[in-house]
Formats: sequence, C-alpha cells, structure tokens
Amino acid sequence: MNDARAPEERFSCARCGTTAESLPVTWTCSVENGRRRYFCEDCARANLRAIEGRLDSSWW
Repeated sequence: MNDARAPEERFSCARCGTTAESLPVTWTCSVENGRRRYFCEDCARANLRAIEGRLDSSWW
C-alpha cells in the first residue's frame, strides 16, 4: 500500500474535513478497506473507544 502524497497535497480529516499542511503527530491514522484515513485530534478524541475497538468509521 503506497500512500505517497504530492508535496502540495494537504491532509484532511475523514470525519470533519479539517485540513493540515503536514500530518500532525496528534492525528490518528486508520486503514479501512485498504485505504488510509486520517482523523484530527478532536474527532479521534471524541471517538476513541470506537477506534480502539477497531470499528470502521462508518459505525461512529
């Protein structure tokens, strides 16, 4: 799985759409259906139990 990004490409939260120039260390990465999905700190904190339970984001 190659997740190479162009230098000008921004990261965005798969839940709320928040964007960032580079991937902040406080964001969470989840692999769902073979694709990487990134979640901002606020969305990750709000859904921590579902993330730790490995539920797909469509469930939360």
